[in-house]
Amino acid sequence: MTRMHRQSLIAYGQPLRETVVDRPTPRGTEVLVRVERCGVCHSDLHLQDGYFALGGDKRLDVTQGRTLPFTLGHEIAGVVEAVGEAAGGAIVGDRVAVYPWIGCGTCAACRAGEENLCANHRHLGITADGGFAIHVLVPHPRYLLDYAPLSPSFAGPLMCSGLTAYAALRRLADRAEHGPVLLVGLGGVRLMGLAIARALFRQSPIVADIDAGKRQAALAAGAAEAYDPADPQARRTLISTTGGLLSVCDFVGSEKSLQFSTGVLGRGGKVVVTGLLGGTFSMAAAMFAIKAITIEGALTGTLAEARALLDLARSEKIAPIPTRDRPLAQAQAALDDLRAGRVVGRAVLSP
Repeated sequence: MTRMHRQSLIAYGQPLRETVVDRPTPRGTEVLVRVERCGVCHSDLHLQDGYFALGGDKRLDVTQGRTLPFTLGHEIAGVVEAVGEAAGGAIVGDRVAVYPWIGCGTCAACRAGEENLCANHRHLGITADGGFAIHVLVPHPRYLLDYAPLSPSFAGPLMCSGLTAYAALRRLADRAEHGPVLLVGLGGVRLMGLAIARALFRQSPIVADIDAGKRQAALAAGAAEAYDPADPQARRTLISTTGGLLSVCDFVGSEKSLQFSTGVLGRGGKVVVTGLLGGTFSMAAAMFAIKAITIEGALTGTLAEARALLDLARSEKIAPIPTRDRPLAQAQAALDDLRAGRVVGRAVLSP
């Protein structure tokens, strides 16, 4: 039996450690994928911590549903290495991006094609072992997506950072016909969001970030305007120049970001929230009706949206975000750099 090396979560709040186990043998519809690249996502930090911050001293515990040691990593691109006897369509040697948001297959969300919203999910790197390893076991060939001619370092992150941005921005498409979209926050997912927004919408997006360097980078990448949300004049300027925005995508998900995002909305405007930074947010209930605004959450995207995103990327309308390949053994160092804000674009592990 071939041995498989992993960078594993041994205890919550503790560094990852290498573990070595027998390489799994795919059975039935299962497919074994040899990992070529796996992106390092901010949600990996929350899983390592074991909680999401809810504001004040409140935390959402996320330690349930997985057995330790556990392998994080859900932005996976690799090569089909072995297939189960019922895994029709999977061919050894195929290079594939792995859709990780796998559901139970029987609930209402799964039947509607929204496995990413399944309450009893088997999301890779979340409740099933993921891609911080030499191999990953995928339950069915339908989750394997051809990514040629893209690079694996680009294709892997498309399955989370790209898909999250794409699915969120699609929820703003109707309003984007009537004015520019504002993107709040310019980290890993947000950089992908800028590229996708430019591909999807007629008008170039406006951006907001507290980091001056990120604002300059966004302008260089095609943003129409860039604002510092910490500047007291930013909200007034946006309201006066646009009359109030109709479309905002909040990639931060904090109290301050939501205050800014909702504060620049015009009547009938909508904020889609994808960020998970944490904290609490409050707003006068009457304002929902007075301004007829919508605040909607988005959690990754569907398998159909993942396929559409890959097609969009193949059209070369999306510029790849900056990535840095790092050896699998540096998984914890990559997480530390991400936590400290030292990552531009995406860190990508390379077994």
